[in-house]
Amino acid sequence: MMQFDWTGTPVGTVLLALGVGYLCGTIAFGLILTKLFGLGDLRSIGSGNIGATNVLRTGNKKVAALTLLGDLLKATVPVVLFWRFGALAAAAAGLGAFLGHLFPVWLGFRGGKGVATYIGVLLGFAPWGVLVFALVWLGAAKIWRYSSLAALLATVVVPFGYLMMGDLRAAELSALLTILVYWKHAPNIRRLRAGTEGRIGAKG
Repeated sequence: MMQFDWTGTPVGTVLLALGVGYLCGTIAFGLILTKLFGLGDLRSIGSGNIGATNVLRTGNKKVAALTLLGDLLKATVPVVLFWRFGALAAAAAGLGAFLGHLFPVWLGFRGGKGVATYIGVLLGFAPWGVLVFALVWLGAAKIWRYSSLAALLATVVVPFGYLMMGDLRAAELSALLTILVYWKHAPNIRRLRAGTEGRIGAKG
């Protein structure tokens, strides 16, 4: 399988892609949509996280779905836009969007945990990885009923899936994102080990 070409992209273009991606990633759709629909400040609900999982705790599935879509597309769009400048620029845009979601400057660098944005990066950079993610997530969620565990397992499998198919650059990018996902999920990992993590469908 053809490898992505990391070379030939000016440093300025890569930095621009990183910056544009970051700004896109800082758009807090969870906060914006919950306020728009009169659901209050998301940071005072449930876990206080700005992602779709916490939006779902408001009981409004439509707003949660819109948040999920927004958090996904805010990564996909800059990746696709910067593909014209090469794989390195596209990867930088994806990484920037992911970092923007995790560490938004407008919210004191306290953002979401990045799962939807992770998927958005994959969708723009190497789309078939989304299928791998979805299959692993659905299987793990059905067996163990933990959304966090399903996401952690899926993000581990994706880089290996890319490696098996010969997509080295996609494997490198997704592996970096996976490390960041695990870091942001440290509290979830502790709760999983303690047996106190909330299951899918549980209240609160």
